[in-house]
Amino acid sequence: MRKKIYFLVGVIFCIALFTGVGILKATDIPDEICIKSDAFKAHKKGPVEFSHRKHITDYKIACAECHHVYKDGKNVFKEGDPAQKCSECHDPAQSKGKVKKLMLAYHKNCQGCHKGLEKAGKPAGPTRKCNDCHAKKQ
Repeated sequence: MRKKIYFLVGVIFCIALFTGVGILKATDIPDEICIKSDAFKAHKKGPVEFSHRKHITDYKIACAECHHVYKDGKNVFKEGDPAQKCSECHDPAQSKGKVKKLMLAYHKNCQGCHKGLEKAGKPAGPTRKCNDCHAKKQ
């Protein structure tokens, strides 16, 4: 009986792994990106290295958790949709109504998710120290 359970768990794990990898490959998402916007005239901190692969396959985060297209107050972004640069909607200099300025949008999205996981007692990424995410300024 135990062998069947281990086999079933193994099959489920493999399906999840290949599904995550398939999503990455099917949508041509880079495994790693460097978040450093040219929209800012000056950078106070260094860039942030971000792993799509880790967030999609290891943490099971859906693309729509970060990427969004709002219609009638609802996020209608779907897996495989082209993702715009954040700076196309988020102004680097100022917030405009509900649309936060670029730095606030980045921080609210990333830190908000990590803090939510931390609050739920789940493993979370960095939440407080700038240098835990940002590389040293060059």
